[in-house]
Amino acid sequence: MKYRILIFIWILSLFTCCSSEGDTTATPEPEQELYFPDSENWESTSPEDLGWNTENINDFINFLDNSGTKAFIILKNGKIALEWYGNGEDSNSNLPWNSAGKTLSAFLMGIVQEEGYLSLEESSRKYLGAGWSSLTAEQEAHISIWNHITMTTGLDYEGDTFCYDSECLTYLNEPGTFWYYHNAPYTLTQDIIENAVNKDFRSYFNEKLRDRIGMNGAWITLGYNHLYFSNARSMARFGLLCLNEGNWKNAEIMTDKSYFSEMLHTSQPLNPSYGYLWWLNGKSSFRLPQSSSSFQGSIIPNAPDDLVAGLGANDQKLYISKSLKLVVVRMGASAGETQLGLSSYDNQLWEKLRKMIN
Repeated sequence: MKYRILIFIWILSLFTCCSSEGDTTATPEPEQELYFPDSENWESTSPEDLGWNTENINDFINFLDNSGTKAFIILKNGKIALEWYGNGEDSNSNLPWNSAGKTLSAFLMGIVQEEGYLSLEESSRKYLGAGWSSLTAEQEAHISIWNHITMTTGLDYEGDTFCYDSECLTYLNEPGTFWYYHNAPYTLTQDIIENAVNKDFRSYFNEKLRDRIGMNGAWITLGYNHLYFSNARSMARFGLLCLNEGNWKNAEIMTDKSYFSEMLHTSQPLNPSYGYLWWLNGKSSFRLPQSSSSFQGSIIPNAPDDLVAGLGANDQKLYISKSLKLVVVRMGASAGETQLGLSSYDNQLWEKLRKMIN
């Protein structure tokens, strides 16, 4: 009941907190070469040079501070335009991504497929083994890897949605016919990757992604959750990689551009606002974690329509807008709601951001 009340409040806020500036469709800016940091040294640009409304910066920082933010970064064309730390943390603090880390697994899955270890169309049973669920062999065979990364496995979500023990995974719907934000089938994607490449998931992740773009951090298992912890600049590095379509400087971290495009576009018609473990703005409708209902409109009305996002519990945020050449990172405590991903804070944050950067 608690989640249902919070979801209702969240939906109501979309109609009461929409930007007064009208259309959120961003006008693409002139093409400018992206900057990539060579090491811990990271070039910056000033809000003044960018023509931002600098008189709104103090108000924005107060908003961050008062909403439990611990780390916040804006990259403009790859350079740091704003970086702030508070509430007891600094640039060295390793903070949890929570479900924003799903984007890391989605990216890595693309690398695994391009290297020929698996295909999204294959049954996940091939890599998880028979009996990974309580389904019949035939029912298990019908669940593909694609179902795992699009939240369409059809597994029952009425119980503990984090538990991935076989007795927790029971049949409810035919795969691909219903969308629900079910954490357990997602978490199992890491086992799929590990068994496909025949290498420890963490080692493979570090080799293929983390170390190649200079991230820090590690995957930590807490109960049934596999969470990534890093400093804020590491999340910004990953955002910059995705802003540049899987390329880091001149190095192709992901060569399969078809997969990359599919990852950041609507993956199925049941929830147009969801790709491969990424949230998508500017779509006609969306579904929320902890809800089986569909709602009309964009997930973040105040944000650019082309925004893609990694969203985690307690308001961990990774936003990317290609039209604005922006990467935005927010890490910290919950801003007020106990939600698994989307919250009213997304829209409030972008309302403040627009006043500053427009």
